[in-house]
Amino acid sequence: MAKVLMDGNSVIGEAAIRAGCQCYFGYPITPQNELTEYMANHLSRKKGCAFIQAESELAAINMVFGASLAGVRAMTSSSSPGMSLKQEGISYLASCELPSVIVNMSRGGPGLGTISASQSDYFQATRGGGHGDYRTIVLAPSSGQELADLTHRAFDLADKYRIPVLILGDGILGQMMEPVEFKHEAPAELPVRSNALRGAKGRASRIVRTCTSNTSDMEELNWSLYRRYQLIKEEEITCETFLVEDAELIVVSFGIAARIARGAIKNARANGLKVGLLQPVTLWPFPSAKVEELANRAKYFLVFEMNMGQMIEDVQLALNGKGETFFYGRPGGVIPTPSEVFRVISRHYYQRGLS
Repeated sequence: MAKVLMDGNSVIGEAAIRAGCQCYFGYPITPQNELTEYMANHLSRKKGCAFIQAESELAAINMVFGASLAGVRAMTSSSSPGMSLKQEGISYLASCELPSVIVNMSRGGPGLGTISASQSDYFQATRGGGHGDYRTIVLAPSSGQELADLTHRAFDLADKYRIPVLILGDGILGQMMEPVEFKHEAPAELPVRSNALRGAKGRASRIVRTCTSNTSDMEELNWSLYRRYQLIKEEEITCETFLVEDAELIVVSFGIAARIARGAIKNARANGLKVGLLQPVTLWPFPSAKVEELANRAKYFLVFEMNMGQMIEDVQLALNGKGETFFYGRPGGVIPTPSEVFRVISRHYYQRGLS
């Protein structure tokens, strides 16, 4: 299949349509508006699909709730402050075991923040974000091609585990244009989920409750969700490595920061520095076992993020004292260059007396 040149937001839209997305509900906010525009223009080419520009972020996430309840593949998207408004709805989706795909093209924060690219929503995405004992699968693409592939995977994972799945991107990924190949297509007819409300004569065939006053029922739901989350940890962790076989120092980065780090690491290797990269693709579940495995070879871990240092907590937990971690970040939407990151790598490398 030939590659096409598209901006990242449009890539998500096209991949979602090809994955069988039937309903999209969005509300304008930079830097993800191209995704909403793409869905408005193209979702209608699929029979029986619906696009609605909701009156607010709260309305959009609750429309996703209703569409998922009816058994269709549904998606919404936003950016950082808009995602904050969606958190209660995401918690409700998790409680009712309703699959959905939610895209966050994050900006610099806190507050309204800047519209420049940032990774400051890591905590919000990986810690649930809303109230209660729940999790969401979080996927972190670093390129246009990964946006296409992971969007399709997000819909499959959501249906497989009956769970909301988040795609965490940023303004760079959403705005930049790259050649992309769409490798996946959904079946012509998606199977109807067994837990969907499809209507019934006389009385509803299934009751979906968002709350209960019975503490035993609530506890059982929490334990049921917990067991599912443990299964996801066993089956769905994904990460990528780059030049780690002989690395003495390993950079840990996700998303667009990992892409910047690759350029810095190539420069480091050209200068004789044994540096590698670990790129988590699933931010939750986090590839803790891979971090621990790499600590058997390398002692030093540089966590590079475009925030004030959020993923570093997960890296330190995974290392459990086995390695030394240090952090470099640029918050607020400042975009670091590979040369800048290379200078940081070099400084830490030589300060620790590495060969």
